[in-house]
Amino acid sequence: MQERTGTASEAAAAVHEAAQRIRENVGRVIVGADEAVTLVLVAVLANGHVLLEDVPGTGKTMLARSFARSIGGTFRRIQFTPDLMPTDVLGLNFYSQKTGEFEFRSGPIVANVVLADEVNRATPRTQSALLEAMEERTVTIDGETRPLPKPFVVLATQNPVESEGTFPLPEAQLDRFLVRMKMGYPTRTAEAEIIRRFEGGSPLDELQPVISAEQLAALGPMLASIHVEGAIVEYVVALTQATREHGAFDLGASPRASLALFRASRARAAIEGRDYVRPDDVKAMAHAVLGHRLLLSSNTRLRGRTGDDVLDEILQTVPVPIAESA
Repeated sequence: MQERTGTASEAAAAVHEAAQRIRENVGRVIVGADEAVTLVLVAVLANGHVLLEDVPGTGKTMLARSFARSIGGTFRRIQFTPDLMPTDVLGLNFYSQKTGEFEFRSGPIVANVVLADEVNRATPRTQSALLEAMEERTVTIDGETRPLPKPFVVLATQNPVESEGTFPLPEAQLDRFLVRMKMGYPTRTAEAEIIRRFEGGSPLDELQPVISAEQLAALGPMLASIHVEGAIVEYVVALTQATREHGAFDLGASPRASLALFRASRARAAIEGRDYVRPDDVKAMAHAVLGHRLLLSSNTRLRGRTGDDVLDEILQTVPVPIAESA
């Protein structure tokens, strides 16, 4: 194994310290949110976005607001509806009678943290308006391209239970989300703690930043120094290849998914304070990164199997790199 550089160790220490501060701060508002905050941090550090699939009332909006407040960043919430237009998201040029010129009025997409609430209720035309912003981190209006602030992360929510009046996200757009996650229902103890915290008002109102948005944005490029053995890269490729060859899927993971799993694993290693990636990092991120990019066959669905079930099988069968080489 190659010797670690001081730069890699310093990068891992800086990311780990920032992650701890953000997790603790968000934890003042949301009980048991460490793993959710970790996934959001992975997305931000790896230049990705988050798809939140859960029923209403589980804290998705509160998570986004708490995270934005913790990094001192701007926050915008977009309620997606069938009549929402692309200009309602991106912004538009309008004629100002005061100046006699066209001026740009930015849409709610121009923020550090954007909550795209119930994104699958908008028409495909409006959903596609997010693609450039998510991929290129720019907005183009009337031929003029404007950069979005750094960091920039979209947290899109959709209700997995209620499908009436929705427009399912196409595979091309699902592939743009680095990770998918669920908040889940809290335990009985955690739910009682939530009631106690909110009985006198919202603790979010008193939440203060623990890091600046600029400082968080500067941490992302530092991940390039985190060491990744060749055996780990081969392991990532083997997992994604296995999804393409498995009979349970009509559509396996794309090369973009391989790159996403690689970047997410490296971000997770740094968040945990390590300057190198372990196979456990890859395994820990596999479900969040690959699950929403896979299309189950009809026979698999009829048998009652889920994508997570098949991924578990793949993780158990694909050989893990041994400690000496990984």
